[in-house]
Amino acid sequence: MKFLAVIPLYNHGKTVRQVVQNCLRCGWPVLVVDDGSRDEGPLSLRGLEAHVITLPVNRGKGAALLTAAAWARQNGFTHLLTLDADGQHNPQDLRLLAAAARQAPQSIIIGARRFEGPHVPASSKFGRKFAGFWVHLQTGKAVSDMQSGLRCYPVDVLEVVKCWCRRYAFEVEIVVRALWAGFGVKEVEVSVYYPPAGQRVSHFHKLADNLRLTLINTYLTMRSMLPIPHRQYVSGGTTPTVKKRGYWEVMLENLRQKDSITRNALSGAWGIFCGSIALPGIRQVMLFWGAGWWNLNKILSISFEKLCIGPFVPALCIEAGFFMRNGRFLTEFTLQTLGRQFLQRVWEWVLGSLVVAPLLAAAAFVVVWIIGFVLHRSLK
Repeated sequence: MKFLAVIPLYNHGKTVRQVVQNCLRCGWPVLVVDDGSRDEGPLSLRGLEAHVITLPVNRGKGAALLTAAAWARQNGFTHLLTLDADGQHNPQDLRLLAAAARQAPQSIIIGARRFEGPHVPASSKFGRKFAGFWVHLQTGKAVSDMQSGLRCYPVDVLEVVKCWCRRYAFEVEIVVRALWAGFGVKEVEVSVYYPPAGQRVSHFHKLADNLRLTLINTYLTMRSMLPIPHRQYVSGGTTPTVKKRGYWEVMLENLRQKDSITRNALSGAWGIFCGSIALPGIRQVMLFWGAGWWNLNKILSISFEKLCIGPFVPALCIEAGFFMRNGRFLTEFTLQTLGRQFLQRVWEWVLGSLVVAPLLAAAAFVVVWIIGFVLHRSLK
């Protein structure tokens, strides 16, 4: 493993030289990618033993990182240690990221910032929680600081995972797509420095960048709801390759792993619960939301939810609700009971589903778990 400190630069002429010097003092080789700066930042680096790549126009932080990854590959580096040019990050923390990367070479390592001190913007605290919510929904994985620029990227990840965004939203998209592709994402706690508001230089555009974040999160959320396997990373030889695996291939692979038996059982149970609960139009949203949040098998959940379509489960719920209201089962199916008393039957359907849905879900969990256990034993 060979690490390269990468500093994307855009109009941070007052701080970038000190950041580069601190990285060099820590012993890291440094690459600065000047993303079309219009100030004296690139000139301030004269005399330092740092490599500098200059992009003629501003293309965004994502474009700068991809440029750095291509240069790193050509020069034999395996991992990028990225930090911002504004001086917020402590270069000494890069060793924490490198140590974590040595334990998980094919994982993105994120420096989760400790928000301490009097000058931490409230918008940063809110943005971190908001971004964490969406990545949890889209991947089922908890990431506490999606907005940190202090990261360690395997060059393989940046080469294999294809992203649409090239600006601020790139750092969100790359994490989500990397998780989908089978890479890991880990966090280590790091320090952060926020200068007083009057001294802070930020290139985040509240309108344009928030719009980009909204669009990419909308797409990623919708894509996460589709029961279509994601492209998976497979290490092959000296160059990374990507193989797209079919659903049944993924399912058989999961069944061979004992820790996926419970996940598949929960997926089936959640599908049955959503299919049984009397919330038409809402239960499909519940199905996708829960499957994404808990990282369940979406195809399995959808398949079991479809088993509840038809008259049997609603009729069972109505019978249960009727019994709860009257102490007996409904046995008369006439124009009076099914027509004029329609609203009463709807209420009994809702009431009965509160009992039937959990019971059927529990039964589905047991059945799927037993099937998975038997298949796991047979596939050993």
